[in-house]
Amino acid sequence: MNNLKQLKFWNFGGMYYFYFMIWALIFAFLPFWLNKTAHLDTSISGLVFSAMAITALVLEPIYGIIQDKLGLKKYLFGFVVLCLLFIGPFVQFAFLPLLQINAIFGAIVGGAYLSLCLNGGVGVVEAYIERSTRANKYEYGHVRLFGSLAGGTAAFIGGIMFVRNPYSIFWACTVSAVILGILLWTLRVRKEEEANVDAPEASEEEETPVTKENILNVFRNRSFWGFCIMMIGIATMFDVFDQQFPNYFASFFNDASRGELVFSRIASVQVFLEAGFMVLAPWFINKIGAKNGLILAGIVLFIRVIGSAFFTEIWMLATWRLLAAIEMPLMLVSIMKYITGVFDVRLSATVYMLGFNFAKQVGISIFSFVMGYLYNILGFQNGYVVLAFIILAFVIVGALIMKSERHYTDTRKNLSAA
Repeated sequence: MNNLKQLKFWNFGGMYYFYFMIWALIFAFLPFWLNKTAHLDTSISGLVFSAMAITALVLEPIYGIIQDKLGLKKYLFGFVVLCLLFIGPFVQFAFLPLLQINAIFGAIVGGAYLSLCLNGGVGVVEAYIERSTRANKYEYGHVRLFGSLAGGTAAFIGGIMFVRNPYSIFWACTVSAVILGILLWTLRVRKEEEANVDAPEASEEEETPVTKENILNVFRNRSFWGFCIMMIGIATMFDVFDQQFPNYFASFFNDASRGELVFSRIASVQVFLEAGFMVLAPWFINKIGAKNGLILAGIVLFIRVIGSAFFTEIWMLATWRLLAAIEMPLMLVSIMKYITGVFDVRLSATVYMLGFNFAKQVGISIFSFVMGYLYNILGFQNGYVVLAFIILAFVIVGALIMKSERHYTDTRKNLSAA
């Protein structure tokens, strides 16, 4: 409760809120804009998202290494904010004209630009704020809940804005970026060496420059590869499942538009429930451990997918969707706690961007196609059965390869005692 009285806590929360407001608005309404305003067919629209994913794969390793070398310096975050500032002008005065001149070229350029801010930029935002909140003794999950609140807000206001003016979505993103930039500029982060005054060995570790050998040690750690496999099983499959679930849900209504409306309301409820669970998640993960938290998130996802295959009454399908409100906080908080508990904290951005974002993007690029093919030949229900057991396989294999963060904590204590 003391955190609520501190201006810096609200500063961190505001940064999450306005960044994920931009994220939610674009990912919710860009497909509609590409179709109804830019008049693109599904193949060219798909090229935009492919360009975003491919650009992110290139950016993640670069962004991760740069951010770890910068530590708590704001330069890279500032670059992401600068890109966000120009989303409104870019979409209206550059993206649309480029699409009209050459749809393929415009799709590639537009997707690459948006990835600087979103698919690639999100890793910078998450890693920087997690590192900053850790240095200032805040729980990551308590600050991250503001991102969930932003998603809920975007779902409520975005539809109204888009109907009135399709471009207003992107100009709202520019306005949000202005506020995000002000919050970043006014933020005064407590220095890491001051934050670690009670832990001299941690302070010394933070002050030591990152070397090539430090980075290579990440790849020699079996837990890194187990973590990547776990992320494909959880984070990738979370997105792959949700890509087509709205269409599946709407198919159970006589009027598809009615189904879409009901689903949007359920999604809004889910996002606000998610914010509530985000408050409790840090305490819960501290009790059970980050590795167990990831396994539990995988089990919840498995239940969601298999349940959607066999129990298809509308109220049950709504229940499976709402379970995401538990799964997302478990996953996000466990990811950050596992990274900082297992790996060199100086490399938290690199591990996050490679182990989480990069692995997730690779998985999405593969399994989006695979599951789309399976839905066509097997139908949604049989496809979900296959997807559920793919999830289970990845979670089990990842869990067997990963070691608990408590294993590494005990090892460090033994080495210090020796």
